[in-house]
Amino acid sequence: MFDPDIAPSGTLLGLLQRGRGDGTLHALAAPRAEALAALNDSVLRDPRRDWQVENRSLYYARLYMQLDGGLEQIERHLFHPDDLVDTGEERTGLALAVLGHLAAYGRDAARLLLRSYAAAGSNWRWALDELALRDDDAGLMTLAPAVLARFPETEEGEAELAAAVRDAFEPRPWRLWAEDPRYGARLAAAGEQGSFDRWQRQLRPSGPRPGWSVTEVLEWAQQGLELEPVEQRHHAAARCLGAVAGPEDRPELLRAAHSAPDAARAAVLHHLAERGDPATLDLIEAAVADLFSSEQLVSAALAAFTRMRSVAAIERARIWAPRTDRLGAAAAAVLARRGGLRDAEPVLAALRRTVREEGPDADGLWELVDGTGRLGVGCAAPVLRHIYRETSSSHLRGRAAGALAATDPGFAAGFAVECLWDCEETTRELAARHAATGDDRVVEQLRRLAADPAEEDEVQTAVRSRIGPEGS
Repeated sequence: MFDPDIAPSGTLLGLLQRGRGDGTLHALAAPRAEALAALNDSVLRDPRRDWQVENRSLYYARLYMQLDGGLEQIERHLFHPDDLVDTGEERTGLALAVLGHLAAYGRDAARLLLRSYAAAGSNWRWALDELALRDDDAGLMTLAPAVLARFPETEEGEAELAAAVRDAFEPRPWRLWAEDPRYGARLAAAGEQGSFDRWQRQLRPSGPRPGWSVTEVLEWAQQGLELEPVEQRHHAAARCLGAVAGPEDRPELLRAAHSAPDAARAAVLHHLAERGDPATLDLIEAAVADLFSSEQLVSAALAAFTRMRSVAAIERARIWAPRTDRLGAAAAAVLARRGGLRDAEPVLAALRRTVREEGPDADGLWELVDGTGRLGVGCAAPVLRHIYRETSSSHLRGRAAGALAATDPGFAAGFAVECLWDCEETTRELAARHAATGDDRVVEQLRRLAADPAEEDEVQTAVRSRIGPEGS
């Protein structure tokens, strides 16, 4: 996770960076040069808060097609000298994914650029995965010499090749090359080595073993903090406690929850919360209130609380929700997820407070936004609209859209229309089910989505429910 430099939401660049549907609509209405400049800026400086889960590539690829945009700037970015020193996937991943979609749309220049980068670029694995889905066998075969040359025929090189074959996201190129007599023997050996490595890891487990006691599991959890890099083992230790701890161990567990080192204490809190132990809620409150508690312990205590589903946990959440600290925020999230209609007011209060104090990208907004929709809090619509417009997270915007669909009577004729062009498929699916078809743009876009082979099945199913024989 990182915080990218996001332009104001009212600008074309800000709309495109956020992946909003209005970004596409404004780009198509703007001067072409201005629209392409904003599009290239968005693709070459990845604007996503979490680039591993947020979608932008299909959104940007569609806009390249609609603007008939060239790929010269993407090519310069991929083959810039920075590629030799900044080898992180986040620098080039978005551009490569956009090229993958463009290749699927029939842009031969995009396919050739992917081949060139797979042969010479630092993030060649990503480019190869894109080609594995879109290129033909002949094109993939031309890459074999360049890719295999990355692995010298030394002991270290063969080990790296085995790891590359073993960890390949898309195995098609490797299987294709293995059928070629020129590379078959080497790749067969690499595949066997990868399987052997997995078998070796299974023979040398580093975790708890059968017969361990509660004390040994807690010691193992604490030992993770002494490693380099540090291992957070409290979740795994909590699962182990579920297997080894019996009723007779409860006194030891309660003592550990009060006074053990933080990693062991966190493991015990998770275990007791899973079991619904009556002492858990007081222990969680004590851990969060303790000024000497580490961040790991406080976070683990709050996470244990939010996982609890008992009536006692809901009642305690109602007591804690008015608090303005992290325990109050966790309590409001519990009420948002599992509370009843009586809890609408504290959930709305927490939503407003979080936006006011932490802004529209605060991590704590996700559950609260969902909760206002689930509870049908109609007066939450203004703050939900603010989150929708301003957040840089396309996932959170989609959640806000879902909540607006349940709370805002004007959603179908308002935000639902632009959501048909949104970067997230779940948001497009929501829009396909709700957007008012009195707007000609809606009908046209629904037909376009239905005919687009790159569109997700769920979106097309929702579209057909509106424009098929039943919908008509």
